[in-house]
Amino acid sequence: MSQILYLNIGMPELHHWNGKTEQSAIKKKGVSEAFLTKEGFQGDGVAAAEFHGGPDRAVCFYPAEHYTQWTNEFGMPLHPPSFGENISADGLKEADVYIGDIYRFGNALIQVAQGRIPCSKISKNNEIEGLLKRVVETGFTGYFFRVLEEGKIYADSRISLLERSKDSFTILEANEVFFRRRSDYEAIQQLLEVKGLAMAWRVHLNNLMQKN
Repeated sequence: MSQILYLNIGMPELHHWNGKTEQSAIKKKGVSEAFLTKEGFQGDGVAAAEFHGGPDRAVCFYPAEHYTQWTNEFGMPLHPPSFGENISADGLKEADVYIGDIYRFGNALIQVAQGRIPCSKISKNNEIEGLLKRVVETGFTGYFFRVLEEGKIYADSRISLLERSKDSFTILEANEVFFRRRSDYEAIQQLLEVKGLAMAWRVHLNNLMQKN
């Protein structure tokens, strides 16, 4: 059992990065409570639907432990929610959770669906040019949940694992296949057989298989 450390929501805003103006919801703000629906938190929004939002990406989670690594590695302090996550907590790193795992967060029931595909806004928001590259290299991307039962979540809600997906992939293992083993068709096929895998990942992996 773990506990939420940070609960964050936010709507898209205009940001000025590297001389350009872009819309993003990455700068979320802490709240004491929020109601979680099948589509995501009320009061939360997305600007890039290809990377965020939708039933398979209703909740963005980033492990709190990674902030210490990035702070030490890049020599500047990073704090939640610098990665635009809705929730951050200890004890739920990418190597510790499996696609299909079911958790209770507060009054909501949620299921691990896919790893996060990070974009350049991670580097832009934190003003660290090499951050995106390192996130992909390490597989410390964070991940998304789908919502099985809607409910209110509080900033200090308990996190309980209710069901572990057997014979599945951890998020870290899935990230390894997705980002670095794109010609390992046996591993891709095994990942496709995971019942809880998000549809967007299925489409992408099936496209890779067609190149075989």
